[in-house]
Amino acid sequence: MLPNNKISDAQAVLANIPPVSQGVGTAVSGWVSIKNAHAIIGLISVGVFGASATVDAKFQQATSAAGAGAKDITGKAITQLLAAGGNNRLTEINVRPQDLDTNGGFSFVQLSVTVGTAATLISAEVLASTRYLPASDLNAAAVAQIVA
Repeated sequence: MLPNNKISDAQAVLANIPPVSQGVGTAVSGWVSIKNAHAIIGLISVGVFGASATVDAKFQQATSAAGAGAKDITGKAITQLLAAGGNNRLTEINVRPQDLDTNGGFSFVQLSVTVGTAATLISAEVLASTRYLPASDLNAAAVAQIVA
């Protein structure tokens, strides 16, 4: 990246899980193609945990934007976070295209965040370093503004 470029020129926001008090269950980002990505990262933010709550997060892969053949990406899951560890924590999961089962035709990913035991405040973003600039051209529709 050149010194005059903005980070938003080099990083696309592909998908997100908006901030939510997630009850026991799973929230997902939705499926996104990574065909134009050098690498992606899932940024998971956990706010206040419910009593004895747990949070798990992982990337899954599929062969289509509809989630066909969905399966986990090996080694792309966090170690479970526990309420006992404290509130307000962040995790990151890095994924490269070669981590996917490309021989099986997998080129779509989704971020999955699962809350156990009690409602917990979460949000997440899926960012990509893209093959073409500006990366912001690939931003999800949820991106309302980019300020230079």
